[in-house]
This record gives sequence, C-alpha cells and structure tokens, in this order.
Amino acid sequence: MPTQEALRAAAATPRSLSGLAPYLRPYRGRIALAFAFLLLAAVSTLLFPVALKLLIDQGLVAADPGERVLALREHFVALFGVGAALGVFSAARFYMVTWLGERITADLRNAVYAHVVQQSPEFFEATQTGEVLSRLTTDTTVVQTVVGSSLSMGLRNTVMGLGALIALVVTNPYVMAQVLAILVLVVLPSLYFGQRVRKLSRASQDRVADSSAIAAEVLNAIPVVQGFVQEKREAARFADSTERAFDTARKRTRVRSLLVAFIITATFGTLLWGLYQGTQAVLAGQITPGHLGQTVVFVIILVSSVAVLAEVYGDLLRAAGATERLMELLATRSPVAEPAAPRALPAVVPGRGASVSLSHVNFHYPSRPKQAALADFTLQVRPGETVALVGPSGAGKSTVFQLLMRFYDADGMGRGGTGAAVNGAAAGGAGAAGPGRIEIDGVPVHEASLAALRARIGLVPQDSTVFSTSALENIRYGRPDAPDDEVIAAARAAFAHEFITALPEGYGTYLGERGVRLSGGQRQRIAIARAMLKNPPLLLLDEATSALDAESERMVQAALEAAMKDRTTLVIAHRLATVQRADRIVVMEQGRIVDVGTHDQLVARGGLYARLAAMQFDLEPAAP
Repeated sequence: MPTQEALRAAAATPRSLSGLAPYLRPYRGRIALAFAFLLLAAVSTLLFPVALKLLIDQGLVAADPGERVLALREHFVALFGVGAALGVFSAARFYMVTWLGERITADLRNAVYAHVVQQSPEFFEATQTGEVLSRLTTDTTVVQTVVGSSLSMGLRNTVMGLGALIALVVTNPYVMAQVLAILVLVVLPSLYFGQRVRKLSRASQDRVADSSAIAAEVLNAIPVVQGFVQEKREAARFADSTERAFDTARKRTRVRSLLVAFIITATFGTLLWGLYQGTQAVLAGQITPGHLGQTVVFVIILVSSVAVLAEVYGDLLRAAGATERLMELLATRSPVAEPAAPRALPAVVPGRGASVSLSHVNFHYPSRPKQAALADFTLQVRPGETVALVGPSGAGKSTVFQLLMRFYDADGMGRGGTGAAVNGAAAGGAGAAGPGRIEIDGVPVHEASLAALRARIGLVPQDSTVFSTSALENIRYGRPDAPDDEVIAAARAAFAHEFITALPEGYGTYLGERGVRLSGGQRQRIAIARAMLKNPPLLLLDEATSALDAESERMVQAALEAAMKDRTTLVIAHRLATVQRADRIVVMEQGRIVDVGTHDQLVARGGLYARLAAMQFDLEPAAP
C-alpha cells in the first residue's frame, strides 16, 4: 500500500486514484474487454457524421430520382447499422463497467473493513467509529460512482472528443489550427478551478464523516440521552454538524458549477468560430454541404465530449479525495504487529491451565502518555492457580488483561523498585523471567502469533457484548465449529439455559442490536457461556458477575468456580465477596502491586485491602 508521504505527494491531482490500482489489477481481462467495447462504441459514434456526409453528398444530390431513392435507402441502412452497433457496444460497455464498479467497490470495502478489525485498541483511541463507517460507506460509494460510471464516460468521451478533433483538423486544418490555439487558453483556468474542487471535496467528505461519528455515538447511547432528556440538544448538535457539511458541499458545488460553465462556454464559443469559418467556405465553394454537415456533427460530438469531461473531471476530483481517505486508512499500521517468525506455544495440557509471567512491566496508554497505567509490575501465576486483582478504579487491573491479550504492547523496561520487591517476595522470585517481559506458557507474548495467543485465552469483560443474531450463535461465537449440544451445555453451565429456553424462539431467538432484548445479567451469562464453550487454559474475568442479581450471582459464581478448577484464572473484582476463595489476592494501586495474600492474611495485615473489606463487609464500627 502507498505510504503517507506518497499520499500527500499525490494529493493535489487525480493521481490519488492510483491507490485503486491493486484493486483493479485482478480484473485486467474484464477491464480490457470493457475498454474494447468502449472503443467500439466511440468509433460507432464517430462513424455517424461520416455516414451523414455520404448521405447528403451522394444520396441527396443524385440527378436521377430513382438513383436518389436507392442511394437514400442504402445510406439510411448504413446509418441504422451505425446506430445498432452503437446500441450494442454501449450496452456491453455499460454492463462491464457497472460490474467492475460494484466488484471493485466490494473488494475495497472488504479490504478496509478487514484492515480496521485488525487494528489494536490504540487505533480506536484516536479514531471515531463513525469516521470509519463514513469511509466504509460514503467514500466507497463515491469511488463506485467513478469506477462504475464516470471513469467509463470520461474515457469514452475522451476517445470521441479526440477522434472528432482529429477529424476536424484533417478536414479543416486551417480553421482548427486557430481553434486549438484558443482552446489552450481554456485549460489553464480549468486547472485552477479543479484544485479548488478537489480540496473542497475532501473537506465535504470530512464534514459528512463528522456527522456520522456524532450519530454513531448518540445512537449507541440512546438510554443515556433520553434518561437525561438531551434529545433536543443532540438533535441540534447533529443539525449543526450537517449544516457545516452542507455549507462545505455548497461551496464545492458552486466552484464546480463555475468550472463546468467556464469550460462549456469557452469551448462552445471557440468551436462556433470554427463553424462560422466552415459556412464561409461552403459559400465560397471550397467545401461541399455534406462536408459542412459532417463538420457540424463532429463539432457537436467534440463540444458534448468536453462538457461531459468537465463533469467527469469534477467527479474524479471528488473521488480523489475519497480515495485519499481510504488509502490513509489502509496505510495505518497497528503498533501490535504479528512477529516475522512466530514461536509456537507449547501444546495445551487438558486440566492443567497456563502459566503467566509479567516481569518489570511498564505501560502508558497512548492517549495518556504522562500517566503510567503500570509501573515496574511483576507477577507470576502458576498453572491452575486462581489469582484475583483488586484495587480502586484506575489501579491498572484491566491493563494487565489488555497486555496479556496483547491488545497493547508494554513500553520500556522496569528499573526495579518497591513494586518489584513486593511482587518478587510474594511470587517467589518472579523477576527471573527478565525485565520488561510478558510470557504465557514460557513464550513472550510478542513472539507468539496473535491468533495462537488469543486462542489460549478466554475473556469475560465487564461490559458484555451481544451481537445482532440468535442466542445460539452468540454463544457459538466462542467456538464457531461447536455443535449445538456443546453450545447448550455451555449455556447450562453458565445458568443461561433456563432464560434462553423461555425466550419466544428459544436458542433461535434474535437478541437485537447489542442484546437490547436481554437484561444486563442475561447478557453477562451469555458472555460467560461463550467463554466456557471456548474452554481456554487461561480465563480472564473482568467483573464477570458485576451485572448479576444476588441469586444469579450465586449460580454463576458456582459455575465459574467449577470452571476454574481446570484452568488458570485471573479475576478482577470490586466486590470482594466474589474473590475470597482465590488462591491469591493481588492488591493494586496506581499501577503497582502493594500487597499479596489470601483474604484472611490481607485483612489481618491491614492496609488498602483491609480498608476496602471494611467498607464492604462492615468489619469496623461505624464512625460516630
């Protein structure tokens, strides 16, 4: 794909469309066929004035009436043949270029979407979802218009215009030499207007993307918007955004209209001068009436071709802006990259679980470069062990999960300190893994393939995701090839079977966008069933029972405890009652580990955990 520097260098001209070349290349045969039909249609059009000249000079001027009728019939048949050929070749050209437009646009959308879903969360920290959706829809539609219509029209009219121009020069060399000299003066202002159109086209598409971003954000938060009675405010914000988009589009349309008016008027005026000279030549007996008629038709073809090319040029400039935006998106490279030569992870041993090691890890989120999310963090988790991470919000608990899943890569190496000392003492010399390293089953996460690494981990996030499909397919997302009976078994284990079977169509019930037909607890149990179906050796539970009521929490907690026996589990919990039975509880604060132990040890020791436990379990007398 082109680099950012290449994109910027091409930004001033329609050469930005060269970014589409990789998507055109697989269809070279069809493109050649479409071009052949295009040439044949253009040649058929150019044959019409020649046939008309013969009709006038040979069919109308014959002395004998009988000969005149026969000649007229022959020439009208010839004209009909030209028209029929034009119709057939134009239809074939239309089909081929429309097919190419649809196919290439589909390939481009697929490429952009496949590229975006592989980006790390860092990409989405800086890019709004609505912006991506705008490029996937609006920008690709603009490209489709050009590839499937405008480009073909432009090539066809270029061929016809050049053919007509050459014919005019050959048949009227003196007059057309004057016309061509004047036409050169038309080109220079056109280039200036074209630059303005391109810049305004890019700006217009950016404003449309802003509106899409606002709409996507608000529609995904409708309950909050309506709960705070902000419908009018959000509607006004969207209206303001669309008004800015309209204003930019209006400026673009005005400049483009001036461009079209100037080109057509200047070209038409120039060619009328040529026609005037032709009529004078007929009156002087220098050319025949048929010659003049041919010249008139060639002039009409040339003028109409120039008019169409002026329109097409505006479309090309608009598509250049859309292509720039798409190529910029495709040129984005995720900082979390696949290793060039990935190391194989050891085979999974059923019932053993995975080992986890984090040694002297530092990390700053790209959007918060001055605030450390983890500072010199060291922790080892043995296979089959259950470790809970607790602490106040912002302590870095979820960051540990993000790094284990390799959604982000840890930054610089740790230099030792209090956090490392506490961790090393608690974990039995965890620092042996080496500084700044994160390992699963002894393999650094950045050396394993992303697919193999993430296949070994099951994640149940705090904000459960439910897709717009059936309950069965939502659970099967954990293992797409799982048979129905295994999916149902996972649902039973997560205590989701009962409420799923009570739905109108049971496991086949459509759950709505983002699971709007389910309660928060039901969505959470769907997510837990999905993770259980995947059956990974390492399970990450991020507040997995936070959305459940007391009865559901008790059932799901029992199911999770049964599942934990056969795998390594890391649990994030603010509700300490859910982690009291963990093998170890790791207390975190400001990206560091401040204490490690069992529930009883930590309560007896005092400190942050004891204070958190006191608030939740009322272990201290109330303040007077």
